[in-house]
Amino acid sequence: MNLHSPSPPPERTSRRSWLWILPRLAFVLFVSGVALLLWMSDRADKEERRATLISDILWLEQNLRFHLTRNQEVLGRIDLAHTLDARAFESFARTVFGFESGLRQLIWLGTDGSLRQAHPITMDPSLVGEAGEALPSRQSFRLARSLGKPVYSKAYPYFTDDWQFEVHVPVSREGKIVGVVVGVYRIRELLGDSVPWWLAERYRISIVGDSGKVLGTRSKIESAVTEEGYQVAFDPPGWGLSIHAVPYHAPRPLASVLLSVSLVILALIVLWSLWILRRHVLRRQAVEEQLQREHAFRKAMEDSLDTGMRARNLDGEIIYVNPAFCRMVGWSAAELIGRRPPMPYWADDYLDETRAMHDRVLAGQGPEEGFELKFKRRNGDVIDVLIHEAPLIDAQGRHSGWMGSMVDITERKHADERARQQQDRLQSTARLVAMGEMASSIAHELNQPLAAISSYCTGAANLLRKQTPTTDVLPALDKAVEQAHRAGQVIRRIYSLARPGENHFEKVHLAQRIEAALALMDGEIRQKGIRVSLALFPQVTVEGDPVLLEQALFNLLRNAIESMRDTAPDQRQLVIALDCADGYARLAIADRGCGIDPGVADQLFDPLFTTKTEGLGMGLAICRSVIENHRGRLSFEANPEGGTVFRILLPLAPP
Repeated sequence: MNLHSPSPPPERTSRRSWLWILPRLAFVLFVSGVALLLWMSDRADKEERRATLISDILWLEQNLRFHLTRNQEVLGRIDLAHTLDARAFESFARTVFGFESGLRQLIWLGTDGSLRQAHPITMDPSLVGEAGEALPSRQSFRLARSLGKPVYSKAYPYFTDDWQFEVHVPVSREGKIVGVVVGVYRIRELLGDSVPWWLAERYRISIVGDSGKVLGTRSKIESAVTEEGYQVAFDPPGWGLSIHAVPYHAPRPLASVLLSVSLVILALIVLWSLWILRRHVLRRQAVEEQLQREHAFRKAMEDSLDTGMRARNLDGEIIYVNPAFCRMVGWSAAELIGRRPPMPYWADDYLDETRAMHDRVLAGQGPEEGFELKFKRRNGDVIDVLIHEAPLIDAQGRHSGWMGSMVDITERKHADERARQQQDRLQSTARLVAMGEMASSIAHELNQPLAAISSYCTGAANLLRKQTPTTDVLPALDKAVEQAHRAGQVIRRIYSLARPGENHFEKVHLAQRIEAALALMDGEIRQKGIRVSLALFPQVTVEGDPVLLEQALFNLLRNAIESMRDTAPDQRQLVIALDCADGYARLAIADRGCGIDPGVADQLFDPLFTTKTEGLGMGLAICRSVIENHRGRLSFEANPEGGTVFRILLPLAPP
């Protein structure tokens, strides 16, 4: 029997070589075009980043110049006649320092260079550079005094790593110089005050001397920097100083990554097309080379499958695996063939379940519709696989084992889970809308009964007053009238939230609202033995709705009290502090309760989310809505002493 096929004719060989050359040439051209496109895209990105860098640094240079010019104008307007004493000079210095000016010391010198005042005064004069005792002989002082204009000094070291410079501003009164005000800048603090956070996250900003030495650096993050940078002259103060910025390494844009992935996928499709062409050629060759064709065709078919194939004999020993299965689990065919249970790719947490299904399949009782199992990759990742088992029949028609086909469905299950979560969010939104409609309906229905209660209580109080009662009925009825009015106001506010309308704001004393909310919970506070510590500024007023603000404060205080349910009695303390700063009223409510789990912190203000078994999940959501409706902000943080601190910022009412 001749196993060798006759040699193909020369014409067929030539045609076959062209069939292979053309697709290869097309593939090479395609890959070259992809590489050229990626290179051009990367070059365009670099040019764009370079232009952004130059624009940002020029803006920073203008910003620093504005800060220095503003400071020298402020120093030039000092009234030396009214700052003779140390306290007045210190007050002026603190005011200047509060502008985030970068100044670290102010010094007032006479026309003869004598030191009149300085703040801070504890600084070692030897560390003040040109503002020291030998100042009259210094060039900057002489220039400022003679020219009558601000003059900047050279940068000089302060201790080891800090550098600073001075600005000498002559002060004139009626055309005569009466003194010189010296402002001392520390370069590191100047950068910290003037460089915004967003710029520090993009670049490492440095002030460089004329010798190339870095005098100060401002950076927001620690990261590797690229080789490229940009430098611009820093004037004022000049003297060879420059601003140098080096961008941090930024990840490639998502669009570029997606483009690269798409091009790679297209390249794989081209390769796959070539593979299909090769398989077609092999099929034609199989007619001439029968024995080689059968083996090559079967091998090519198995290697091209994405479905993992695994064959076991009746004893459960692995006798065959295809490359797709090896890629799926991470073990090679040599490591798997001949293995018996337990298999290395069985997940550790599901060994019993996997062993039970293994025994069922070997007993011929496996599910015909397929089943799912958890497998473990070599790197430890757990994946979900869908398995179909079929009997393995040998050439004699005998049942010799089981052939299983396996598909990795991990991504599909993740997609199903994401779809389920999206559906849950949609349902939650629907419930929230329904709840809003329900609240509107309830507010409308309850407003009339509450009005009737108020009328009845008022009438009863009037009748009792006419009969001069001697009991405590009148105070109780007065309180009932007050609470009925209060309930009606709350419901009307809820109704107004459900239906958009105008807010009726007025000046509200927050300290009074806090005390009123605490009075409503006085009994519960005494019953639970909670110590309340108040630090309230009664003059703090905001503009808002007093009923809604009191309701929000009541909800926050009630949550703080309920959080200390399991706290030891001697540790139950509620600290409430109210003050104002920078045009805002600042309120802090600190408890020593159970605290907030970091895992739910991001969902704490979401509607319908609650950690209480009996809660509806609307309290904190309503509080945040009320505060934000008053142009404020509600936040929380962990209490260092245990528990949680809720903070409220509200704009102060105009005077």
